[in-house]
Amino acid sequence: MRIHHLNCATMRPALSPPMVAHVLLVERADGLLLVDTGFGTSDLADPGRLGKPFQLVVRPVLDPGETALAQVKALGFSPDDVTDIAVTHLDLDHAGGLADFPKARVHVHRPELEAASKPTAREKARYVSAQWAHGPAWVQHAESGEEWFGFPSVTALDDDVVIIPLVGHTRGHAGVAVRDDAGHWLLHAGDAYFDGGQVQTPASCNRSLAAFQVVMAISNKQRKANTERLQELLATHSDEVTAFCAHDKSQYDALKARA
Repeated sequence: MRIHHLNCATMRPALSPPMVAHVLLVERADGLLLVDTGFGTSDLADPGRLGKPFQLVVRPVLDPGETALAQVKALGFSPDDVTDIAVTHLDLDHAGGLADFPKARVHVHRPELEAASKPTAREKARYVSAQWAHGPAWVQHAESGEEWFGFPSVTALDDDVVIIPLVGHTRGHAGVAVRDDAGHWLLHAGDAYFDGGQVQTPASCNRSLAAFQVVMAISNKQRKANTERLQELLATHSDEVTAFCAHDKSQYDALKARA
């Protein structure tokens, strides 16, 4: 499987380093898989639907060339070649491109789709239902009895793609791990953490991002516990697993250069 690293949304918050929306495009024998989508073409056509608070805080660039659709086409593929999309969660900066690939199956952790479909007052601002108003072919994944490097209740899409519950940032947040041809796993941890230093030993984090994570977490206790588990995973299995989060630009730059 050939794996491409895409940045599908540049963001420039005032008090933290520039951020990306790290998306994976995976070439498989039976079609393309996207892990997350960043912003979509409809978000760029109508930025107002992202909400003024989000735009003021995150300051997205909204570059048409950064959409997953534009980058899939630039690599010589058709949108219809994308047969599957696995989302870490449905926050507006992760699910905006769903409508650009209307024929794709969308894999999601079941509690996340429930949260996005019936958000609480606190959750409403993070979800933009217009991003999936086209009616995606949802594939809901419940927690199973399978394990992946000690993480319980994972779901395998196939032998090389695994959805791992990492609840805390949202009700149904998950990581998505993809195994390359060399047998090494790439774990897209979504927003389980925001700063690559958080899963290093010793851990570190930009102060602004640390505060932002606490504010945005539905369960900060669960979020912290999962970050610690990811830190332990990388301390003991770095030869088998590489993890990255959705928004750390330095992680994105390093992995793209390596690929």
